[in-house]
Amino acid sequence: MYDDIINEIKLNLGENKDLNRKYLVSQLEKYKNHPYNEEITKEIGRMMWDCLSDEEKQEFIEISENETPIIDILEEISPLIEDRQYGEALEKLDGFMKSFPGMFENDYVNEYHYFTNPLEENIFNEYVGAKKQVRYIPDSHPLLDLYYVYGFLLLESNNLKESEKYLKKALEINPVSSRVLLELSEIYKSKTSTLNKFCFYTIQALKYAYYPRDLARSYRNLGYYYIEEEDYETATALYNYSMRYELSPLAHVELQYIKSKGINIELSLEETISILKNKNIPAGPNPFILNTMHELSDRYSEEQALNQALYFYELEYDLTHSDKILEKINNILRIINH
Repeated sequence: MYDDIINEIKLNLGENKDLNRKYLVSQLEKYKNHPYNEEITKEIGRMMWDCLSDEEKQEFIEISENETPIIDILEEISPLIEDRQYGEALEKLDGFMKSFPGMFENDYVNEYHYFTNPLEENIFNEYVGAKKQVRYIPDSHPLLDLYYVYGFLLLESNNLKESEKYLKKALEINPVSSRVLLELSEIYKSKTSTLNKFCFYTIQALKYAYYPRDLARSYRNLGYYYIEEEDYETATALYNYSMRYELSPLAHVELQYIKSKGINIELSLEETISILKNKNIPAGPNPFILNTMHELSDRYSEEQALNQALYFYELEYDLTHSDKILEKINNILRIINH
């Protein structure tokens, strides 16, 4: 039904942009009470864009870029979060969210996403996939960061219900964001009687992680899960393995706790990997992510898009510490700094 309506509207458009605009306005009125009103309105809006002159389009872009209240509020509370003044940051963000109208909401036809880089989009396409037509949220409206930060602050204030709501909004925008998945997992440490959801979201985060800190946090989360299950051998392997990616005091504290139980915490890397393998826990980053990262960096390098190539080579090096990748990084830096 939706497609038939849109196709009919498009067929009635001609060469005269002024007449097209008037016609499209009439269609907005015609379908204002239709069940697909929201979706039809958005598509007519896209058709209206094509009716604008180049000057009108440029003016609209400039206005849109200047109107960034989301960026303004995030910049305002960022120093407070860095100073761990979470209560004050939450108070400011609460005031903003009360008047925030919401935007780029999924509908019957479209789903709205934001990916930090092409790697995340590749991960999304490989493991999640779009069920509707994908629309991209522009950088000037960082909804992912807004919902993530709000969810984080709500969690810090122990408002678990609202935190879950906004972190799930962030996850809807980027379903492969490890930072969102890991923050969401924290809710289920205390909200539920079992740790099943905590474990589920952690495993998802581990699957999509490409930053060392996210891998480390995922392994620590699973270590916590296995301590609660009183499987201290697996917990020991997980905390030890997490420190390949981040030397966290939290891992050290938990290992000392396990040691106090009379458990040997000195495991070789081979023993550690064997224990993880027996539990079907991947040791290291997802091979698909490493391969995609490498393909992207090589492609950008061939295209002489050196900054983009450098970005992905550095991501890959942080995970692999490969001498070959380090050589590529140094070669690019020599060219850039020449």
